[in-house]
Amino acid sequence: MRIIIIDVSERRVPAPSLLQDEQSLAASLFTGHGRWLLQRLVLRLCNKAEAQDVASETFVRILHTGRLAAIREPRAYLGTVAKSILLQQWRRRDLERAYCETLALLPEAVQPSPEERAVLLESLERLARALDTLSPKARSAFLMSQLDGLTYAEIAARLGVSASMVRQYMAQGLRCCLAVA
Repeated sequence: MRIIIIDVSERRVPAPSLLQDEQSLAASLFTGHGRWLLQRLVLRLCNKAEAQDVASETFVRILHTGRLAAIREPRAYLGTVAKSILLQQWRRRDLERAYCETLALLPEAVQPSPEERAVLLESLERLARALDTLSPKARSAFLMSQLDGLTYAEIAARLGVSASMVRQYMAQGLRCCLAVA
């Protein structure tokens, strides 16, 4: 067996203090504003356990961004991230409710199993997130076509755009759907 010695004296290694700086920033963000965020969420949600979950998820998301040093207005930033999490949760609940209402109309013999329901709900959530990346007009055009069955001319009239623009919106929507599939 041969032992190879590698000289690493000229290699640049990130200073361990960067990690400590991030930890210190995270700790100060949490201790300085964690209680404030939780109180705001409890007032908004009227449910302490749910508020704690949202507050925890908020800090986890912020930590994963790796941009703690760039935060200039911590409370505004925390509030914005928490609001985004709440909107996602509420949208998911709305999707679940609509899905369950639709399932209730089906005969029991053709209703999906609980496992199939979970897979379908997750697919609906991914699809909703993908469609959220579209501009408001593109998302509206796609949904008017797919859910309401409107023609391109009808959609164009409602949105105040040309039929060719509606075609472009539809192409964008279909690309989003294909990306999810």
